[in-house]
Formats: sequence, structure tokens, C-alpha cells
Amino acid sequence: MTKNNENIEEIITLTVPVDAGRIDKYLANELENMSRSKIQLLIDEQNILVNDEPIKSNYKVQSQDEIQISIPEPEPIDVIPEDIPLEIIYQDEDIAVINKPQGMVVHPAAGHNHGTLVNALLHHIKDLSGINGKIRPGIVHRLDKDTSGILVIAKNDEAHVKLSEQLQDRSMQRKYWAIVHGVLSHNHGTIDAPIGRDPKNRQQFTVVTGGKESISHFRVLERFKDYSLLEVSLETGRTHQIRVHLKYINFPIAGDEVYGPKKTLKGNGQFLHAHTVEFTHPRTGNLMHFEAEVPSTFEGALEELRLDS
Repeated sequence: MTKNNENIEEIITLTVPVDAGRIDKYLANELENMSRSKIQLLIDEQNILVNDEPIKSNYKVQSQDEIQISIPEPEPIDVIPEDIPLEIIYQDEDIAVINKPQGMVVHPAAGHNHGTLVNALLHHIKDLSGINGKIRPGIVHRLDKDTSGILVIAKNDEAHVKLSEQLQDRSMQRKYWAIVHGVLSHNHGTIDAPIGRDPKNRQQFTVVTGGKESISHFRVLERFKDYSLLEVSLETGRTHQIRVHLKYINFPIAGDEVYGPKKTLKGNGQFLHAHTVEFTHPRTGNLMHFEAEVPSTFEGALEELRLDS
């Protein structure tokens, strides 16, 4: 049992296949959205057990060790409806399709209690699925703060489960537009490179040996003097996948302050836009297809690049 009496949000169990060194480092590589410092805190609080026993951060995991990670519920955050303008492309009794603006955080978290997409959803949409709890009602998948474009929202739990299954089996098709540095010589390609946390910076991700399978497909839509416009489709959906993959092939996204160069196009973040989505409606079984035009800043950058080419 855990040392503390806090409510547990999730329990993760792992069986270690081979000897793998320090447990904090091993788990940081295995758990995509958890930093090494967070893992060390869980260990200190005896929320991580090995073979039902508490351990220290320097414990070296061995083949066939059984690891149990108990993740406490987050500190309560008051999520209130806010009358924030929201572009709802489509809505019925089961789903909504939203065109998220650049600069909007998807759901509340530390430092972002207000002004998020969830705050806006609670004002504009009466019913939202509760599978992800009070902090993320209706949220099936996410976009980075500075990525604009289409998000699919579930309005009940049955729709949420079926949409999540389509993400898992890769039948939901998502295509993004990205302005990248450099001029690609080939018209299309596939990037098949595993992604994990960057060992030099735990807040970032990178292509690493032993990372999670990550596959992106791209095709060139337009070429300019020093930039290209790409359409990128996701086969997997890792954190920062498109941004990491395009950096990996040396065509980083313009405006990306984390993975791109400082000398870039003027804007409010990376020029990455979730342009289209295609999925099966969770109730009717009909094929649904939606598109969202790029925001004005993105379109303005394209017009300038065309004039300069």
C-alpha cells in the first residue's frame, strides 16, 4: 500500500523484461508524460513499489521485477465556465468538432486555471463526457498550446470510448499543415523513428533508441525560397511527434521556439495547424470529414513567402 492516504487516480503496473539500471531513469523512459523528478517524488512518497516493497530512486531494476505506480489525484482545480469565443464547426448529441485557436491551452493545469478550451467548452456545450474527470471533460485528444486547428470532443462516455478506440487502432485520420525551414527535394516520405524524453532535457522529446514507435507521413504542398509547406498525417500520436520528427529530418517547423531555430518567420508560435480529421461517427457509423482553414497569421505568412519566391 502507499504511504499516504490520498485518493489514487490511476495505478500502472509494469513487468521489467531485462535488467535496466536505476528505476527513476528506467521509468522516465517508459512513461511518456512523466518527468524523472515526478517519479522521484512518487518514490519518496512510497507511491512506487517493486515486488510490493518500497524502494529508493537509486534502486536498480532487475529482470521480472513487478513495478506498481500509484498516481495520486491532482490537486483540485476549480474549473468554471467562461464565455470565451469558440468556433464550433459541427455539433450533435454525441460529438462536437472545434477549431482551436493558436495560443489556447486545451485543459486546466498548474498555472493555467482559466482561459482554456475546457473553460470555453463548459460555457458553450451543455453535455460533455466525464471519462477524463472534471479537468478534461470531453477531451479525446489534445493539441499543443500554440498548435491551431481541429479537435474532436465527446459529449457522452459512449462516444468517448468509441472515439478513443479509433485513435488507438489508428482509424481516425488526422492531417496537419506545417511551414518548415528548408526546401524538400522529394515530394513525399515517411518518418519512422521512435520518440522518448530527451535525456539532456526532460521537458522535451527527441528520437531515441528504445523510444515509443512513432510514424509520420508527409507530402509537399508548396515550395518557397527557404521554406516548404507540408501536409503531415499521423499514424501514431506521441507528444510533440510532428515537431520532433520534422526537426529529426532537419526541416524544423517555423516559429517553433522549442525544436526550431530562433531566426524564423514572425508569428505567435509554431506554424502547425490541424487541418483535417476523418473518423467514424460513434453512434451512426457514418464517415465524418471536417476541415479547418489555417488562421490569418498562418495564411499571411504563406502570402509573404509566395511573394518572396
